[in-house]
Amino acid sequence: MTRPIVYLVDDDYAVRDSLAMLLRSVDLDVCLFDSAQSFLDGFNEEELMEGCLVLDVRMPGVSGFAVQERITNVGSQIPIIFITGHGDIEQCRKAFRMGAVDFLSKPVDEQTLLDSLQKAIELSRAKLSVRVRQDALRQQFSLLTERERQVCERIIVGLPNKMIAAELDISLRTVEVHRANLLSKLGVDSVANLVKLSLESGIFARKGDVNT
Repeated sequence: MTRPIVYLVDDDYAVRDSLAMLLRSVDLDVCLFDSAQSFLDGFNEEELMEGCLVLDVRMPGVSGFAVQERITNVGSQIPIIFITGHGDIEQCRKAFRMGAVDFLSKPVDEQTLLDSLQKAIELSRAKLSVRVRQDALRQQFSLLTERERQVCERIIVGLPNKMIAAELDISLRTVEVHRANLLSKLGVDSVANLVKLSLESGIFARKGDVNT
């Protein structure tokens, strides 16, 4: 199991230093940033490991909320804990509406922060596990030929073999061969398991929207 990393973004040196000491004392790795922009400049969703982002709300230039919005827009699922010395109810609501794990007031209570971090890291670990599983499934689905993929998409949305044959302008026998091949490649023995696998992979279009 990898060691969780806490990405700590705060323009106040004293806050960064004290929180970094606290986190390292409980065996957490910490990456420190003195501004939102410096974090964004080095941000790469694909390189993020288990952990979370501890983010100040108010900073010169780019705000904490702007960081949350930007990384969410590119598909990041890293859990965020906001810390602020000037928080209000509306900011708190905004943070949670956008998916924050917690919203803490400065000076931050150490135990409260550690409890929030534990929750965020567990969430991160679960999301990473899902992403690893999806990547593996997508690799499996990539083994399908284009025609097998087309047949697969139609099986998943419930079309019978005869209708698949008509839509793709191929013989019923050809559909049956493609069906047997794709089930073998994906290591499933039933349509139910195929549907389950496709939902887990997240790569197929929504029901009723298939490629021709």
